[in-house]
Amino acid sequence: MLPPWGMQNLVADVACCGLVALALPLAATAGAEPARGPLMNLMVNPRYFTDGSGRAIYLAGTHNWHNFQDNGHRLPESQDPPPAFDYQGYLDFLAAHGHNFFRLWRWEAPKWTDAQPKGTVKYCQPHPWLRSGPGMAKDGKPKFDLTRFDPEYFDRLKARVLAAEQRGIYVSIMLFEGWEMQFTDAWNYHPFNLDNNINGIDGDAGGDGRGLKYTTLQHSPMAERVLALQEDYLRKVIDTVNDLDNVLYEVCNESGAFSTEWQYHIIRSVKQYEATRPKQHPVGMTVEYAKGTNDVLTKSPADWISPNPGSPEENFRENPTSEFLGKVIVNDTDHLWGHTGGDNVWVWKSFCRGLNVLFMEELLPSPTWQDSARDAMGQTRRYAEKINLAAMVPANKLSATGYCLADRGKEYLVFQPGSKGEFTVDLRDAPGQFAVEWFNVNADQVIPAKPATGGATRTFTTPFPGPAALYLKATK
Repeated sequence: MLPPWGMQNLVADVACCGLVALALPLAATAGAEPARGPLMNLMVNPRYFTDGSGRAIYLAGTHNWHNFQDNGHRLPESQDPPPAFDYQGYLDFLAAHGHNFFRLWRWEAPKWTDAQPKGTVKYCQPHPWLRSGPGMAKDGKPKFDLTRFDPEYFDRLKARVLAAEQRGIYVSIMLFEGWEMQFTDAWNYHPFNLDNNINGIDGDAGGDGRGLKYTTLQHSPMAERVLALQEDYLRKVIDTVNDLDNVLYEVCNESGAFSTEWQYHIIRSVKQYEATRPKQHPVGMTVEYAKGTNDVLTKSPADWISPNPGSPEENFRENPTSEFLGKVIVNDTDHLWGHTGGDNVWVWKSFCRGLNVLFMEELLPSPTWQDSARDAMGQTRRYAEKINLAAMVPANKLSATGYCLADRGKEYLVFQPGSKGEFTVDLRDAPGQFAVEWFNVNADQVIPAKPATGGATRTFTTPFPGPAALYLKATK
């Protein structure tokens, strides 16, 4: 998270790191120009999106619970109003690390009792609907009028996505959030709770007292009213940001496996409405929690997906599959570890298996264990710009390391996860000469090397300990 009490130190650390990054041989590109789009599937290499230029757009960046609505989630104290988030400082942080993507978090309830630290009460504002009353909701504030949108919410939405676009950063707008309803008392304060709105809406009619029914497709007059309100909200979000090029959508964060058909419906609703608007943007589905499966994602109508660790064959934590699953995959630590896992080796492994990456982190002042992942996302982004990524596909068997992006005969990017010292690359079908460079992942340093000759399996010896990347480019 981005603790308000640590923001000044963080920004100072980020500014310092940014100056260092500019001096590196492989220059950072993020933020150099506004994000272009809208993104669409790259037909020649559908592991990636493109901005219409024909080049592959590799998405990589950090996201955090506080980057849209002001809220106290997992902060150590209760505070109402919640602390304001330094959004410009956050964009500076992303740009300094070469990131170009994040999830814009939504929280649905104005109050809940948090899980960490356990028992602390948290608050959140603003929300999509006006709190006009008459009458008081369970949190002691005016009830919501679900027929009237709150301009503050949508003005902030537009301003934050636009500010990111101007920095070259793509934003996935989270439309709904399901974790809080399952694992806290948030439903008590939710706008769709009968006690909290003036419209007679009961989003949990016949439910279990936690509001889980409102993310299912039901057949009753009340359920149809709830779904109509959800769809009105979707159209308002789309109308607010449709003119922007850097937009993606995410249906819902971590609603349970009971929500599958509802999530499919929301995806189709977004697509159908955007089809009537000037621009169309990718719609994503992230894995359901709990009891979600990656198979539900691949069968969905979504354009992009974020899986859980998956089966041993998928293993998105330690040894991500390179099999193309029919969707753009964003490998997000939120759905693999939460906010307690992921490092530079995981980022590089994911990149060399044809995946995009997101890192859910606390944004604590450096140094922390998270630093290596922050840096690696910028490193892989720079290589994504340097190589012809649109022509590169995972070719695990070409390298003894098992991690290789290749445009056979033209370019190879190989990752060595450990400190093996040497490994082979199969260049038997690639005659000719290759320029060679090493990249020291831990030191963020490019090291030129002697040219190599193709036409055979070649052995390469790393000139430094630790994880390494090897880049080969044909010269003739």
